[in-house]
Amino acid sequence: MSVMLIWSIQNVLADKLHVSANDSNISYCGRISWKNPESPAFTYPGVSAEFMFEGSEVGMKVKPGSGYFMVEIDEELPFKVHFAENDSVLMLAEGLDYGVHRVKVVYAVEGYDFKPEFRGFFIDSIGKMLAPPARSDRKIEFIGNSMMCGYGIEADNGKEDFSFATENHYYSFVAQAARMLHADYNAMLRSGYGVYRNYGGPRSGSDNCIPNLYDRTLFYDAEEKWNFADFQPDVVCVNLCTNDMSLDDYDLSLLKDAYFKFIKRLRGYYPNAKIVMLTGCMLWGERLENVKKVLDEVVSKVNADGDNEVYRFDMSPQTGALGYGADYHPSRRQANKMAKELSAYLTKITGWK
Repeated sequence: MSVMLIWSIQNVLADKLHVSANDSNISYCGRISWKNPESPAFTYPGVSAEFMFEGSEVGMKVKPGSGYFMVEIDEELPFKVHFAENDSVLMLAEGLDYGVHRVKVVYAVEGYDFKPEFRGFFIDSIGKMLAPPARSDRKIEFIGNSMMCGYGIEADNGKEDFSFATENHYYSFVAQAARMLHADYNAMLRSGYGVYRNYGGPRSGSDNCIPNLYDRTLFYDAEEKWNFADFQPDVVCVNLCTNDMSLDDYDLSLLKDAYFKFIKRLRGYYPNAKIVMLTGCMLWGERLENVKKVLDEVVSKVNADGDNEVYRFDMSPQTGALGYGADYHPSRRQANKMAKELSAYLTKITGWK
C-alpha cells in the first residue's frame, strides 16, 4: 500500500464518487450534532468516523478550516492531516491495491475555535461502500482537561507555548488506553477547565466549569443538549482538579462539594457504569495530597450513600525523565506510561481481557 502526500483535489473530483456524511455505512463515535445531516458538527477531540470501502483511493471533505485529524488506513501507520482555512477536500490515499480497505479519521484537537463539520468522503467512481466494522462492546467516557486532550503532546520540550499544531488527542493517554483495551469512547474535554474552578479563576469558583457545560452536544452551543441515552459507557473516567488547584488559590470545601455533586449527577445519567476519579500526572506535593484527600472523601461519601461502583486511581506524577510537551504537559512517552497504568487498572476493575 502507498499512502500518498496529501493535496487539495477540488478540481479533480469529477471522477470520484461522493459519499454523503450521513451515509449509513459510516460509523461515528463521539458527541456529534446532526441538525444538518449532510454536515454534522462536533467540537470535542476524539470524535471519529470509520468505514470500509472497495476501491484504490479515498478522500475526505469537511468544512473549510476544520483543523487537524489523524487518519488510519488499514494497518498502516496513522498520519495527521490539516484542513486550513481554504481547505475543504483532501486526498487521503491513492494507489492502494484495488480491494477492501478500512478508513478511520479521528479529530485530533479541541474544536471550539474551528467549529469543524464532516461533509463526506470520496472514493473511486467504480468503487463502493461496504458495511462498517463491528463496534466494540466495551465503552468508556472520558471527562477532563488538557492532559486528556493531548495538549502540546507533539512539542519538543516544556518551554514551547501551546499551539494546535502540537496538540494531538490521538496520542493522549486516554486515547491510547482505549486502543489498548479495544474500547469505543466518547470524550468531553477542555483544556484549562476544572470541576469547580477553571485555570486562574476566582477562588469562589468559575461559572463555566465542566459540570456546567457537561450536557452540551457542542462546546460552544448552550441550546443543543446531548442525549445521554445515545452512549451508555461501561466506565466513566474523570480527570479534573489540576486546574482547580491552579495558582494555589483554591477552596477544598468548594472543590469537594462540586465533585460530589458531579459524581451524583453522572450516576443519574449512567446508572450501571463504573465511575473512576483520577489524579493526573501534573500535580505533586501539597496540591496532590490535597486532591487525593478530597477525592477519597468523595468516594467515601458516595459509598456511604450506597454507591459502591465509584473508584479512585492515581497516575504517577511526571518527573521530566520522559520529557515534556508544551507548557510542561505530558510528552508522548509520558502519555504512553499513563495509558499503560490506566488500561491495567480498568482491566482489573472490569474484568476485560
